[in-house]
Amino acid sequence: MTLDASPTLLPLLRDRRSTRSYDAAHVLADDELRAMLDAARWAPSAGNSQPWSFLVARRGDPAHERFVPLLSRGNQSWVPRASALVFSLHQVASGPEEDALSYSDYAAYDLGQAVAQLSVQALALGLAVHQFAGFDHERLAEVAGVPRHWRVTTGIALGRALPPEEAGDPLARERDSRPRARRPLAEVAYAGVFGEALSLE
Repeated sequence: MTLDASPTLLPLLRDRRSTRSYDAAHVLADDELRAMLDAARWAPSAGNSQPWSFLVARRGDPAHERFVPLLSRGNQSWVPRASALVFSLHQVASGPEEDALSYSDYAAYDLGQAVAQLSVQALALGLAVHQFAGFDHERLAEVAGVPRHWRVTTGIALGRALPPEEAGDPLARERDSRPRARRPLAEVAYAGVFGEALSLE
């Protein structure tokens, strides 16, 4: 895999990376947090259903203290240094009843769009974003009182990135120094038949 991004790609997208090296002294301002959550709020969704919710925990607050022990061992080494943790949820049923109807076939897709918009807004603010799934989803739902018709989906670390050489964790330093890479476009964009590469000038 190689990094061969088009020169017309927005720098915010081209230069994005999932950093593990966070400035543990950085404090996320209210207006920054509001802007990121508003970006997510205005994402497109099927039928304007907006099937997303977010649990927010800033470093040092009681929610952060409850959520950090639920992180996987690998994520314990870097996630707590981020300025805030955001856990994303999507609605899976119309209500908490046992016989509730399924909510939407596209709720997880819509949540993904909301988180993507949150991420781009964070980058525009000069912040770093790293999405992760390594945590105890069921326990977090219990601790946060998530209703049964919502599903805890992913975690998002937000904060100010440190240069890799300043990272205290050797693993974070090594991973944040790796070149970014993606599969070639010919392996992901097809001309109407799966596997038939789309031809572009």
